[in-house]
Amino acid sequence: MLRLFFSPLKAVLTSPGIRLLATRGAPRCGSHYGQKLPLLQRQYSTASEIALQSGRRAVPIPTKATERIMGRWLLVCSGTVAGAVILGGVTRLTESGLSMVDWHLIKEMKPPTSQEEWETEFQKYQQFPEFKILNHDMTLAEFKFIWYMEYSHRMWGRIVGLAYILPAAYFWRRGWLTSGMKGRVLSLCGLVCFQGLLGWYMVKSGLEEKPDSHDIPRVSQYRLAAHLGSALVLYCASLWTALSLLLPRDKLPETRQLLQLRRFAHGTAGLVFLTALSGAFVAGLDAGLVYNSFPKMGERWIPEDLFTFSPVLKNVFENPTMVQFDHRILGITTVTAITGLYFLSRRIPLPRRAKMAVATLLTVAYAQVGLGISTLLMYVPTPLAAVHQSGSLALLSVALWLMNELRRIPK
Repeated sequence: MLRLFFSPLKAVLTSPGIRLLATRGAPRCGSHYGQKLPLLQRQYSTASEIALQSGRRAVPIPTKATERIMGRWLLVCSGTVAGAVILGGVTRLTESGLSMVDWHLIKEMKPPTSQEEWETEFQKYQQFPEFKILNHDMTLAEFKFIWYMEYSHRMWGRIVGLAYILPAAYFWRRGWLTSGMKGRVLSLCGLVCFQGLLGWYMVKSGLEEKPDSHDIPRVSQYRLAAHLGSALVLYCASLWTALSLLLPRDKLPETRQLLQLRRFAHGTAGLVFLTALSGAFVAGLDAGLVYNSFPKMGERWIPEDLFTFSPVLKNVFENPTMVQFDHRILGITTVTAITGLYFLSRRIPLPRRAKMAVATLLTVAYAQVGLGISTLLMYVPTPLAAVHQSGSLALLSVALWLMNELRRIPK
């Protein structure tokens, strides 16, 4: 009878979990009855580790190490988004975006391989307005080039989706995400999926027959701006979160001057975003080919055909002259604001990284203005225009970096 009672009791008392609990109850000096405990036994300090050693599944708690891993992951994700934006810009500049006339998530991942498959794909393209009006003398070899440009952009979009969704599922399963991070990661993954659908919605606008229009077939500038805008939001949210996880916060004295600088930096970053977004309307309407002179537009500071459309508000989004004029004004306003921000920052004692961010922002801003003027004067060559678009992302990135350096430390 005693054997039946003491055998289970002995098994419980000698289990790994109970031994570890006994270890935690030992004196803090690291000894037990005058003997030093082994290092392996003294290192367990959390209930999750005890549960893990006793064979039960533990829920890990996010640590500084896991935050660094997630920060690097989101930094890579923001890099993939930047690559998609740049590749999308090149696709637009080479007029390749309407070469694939249908959309399939899995089926289109395999490109045509035989001559027959290429002929079939080319025949589908020939049914749509871009071929009939603009490319009616295009050869199969020329079609392959624009098809592969659009194909590369779509495949890169799928890589972006995998870069977000697969690691997010892994981190979620491992318990590395706090409740706040779970909501943010879900929002980022949802925005990636929305971005893909929005891209096809944009392409469809360029495939529609417009009997009353004799203009060159192109995608809607409104949908193009929405597509670029959502990509920029995804990029900014990913980069901001990555910087917040990776960069240590500097404790700054909350003075009135610092508050002004912080607000000024936020407003300047908003101007950078708005200027980049206005570039989508310039690209969508080919407005960069209207007035290829600077600083004047032709022979005038303010061109005569600025308000040719009716109603007046329609000119802001559909008149190529007004769209280019707005982009110029936004660019000049942005670089002026960044210059003022730089001089304001010199009156305030800032940490080294914050000073570097302000100086870098000023340098990139003037380089971006130089690229924009050169692109305009040279009639928008594809390589230079692609670099100019990349410059807008670089400028936006540095503006976010500066905002991150100036952020308030929560109490």
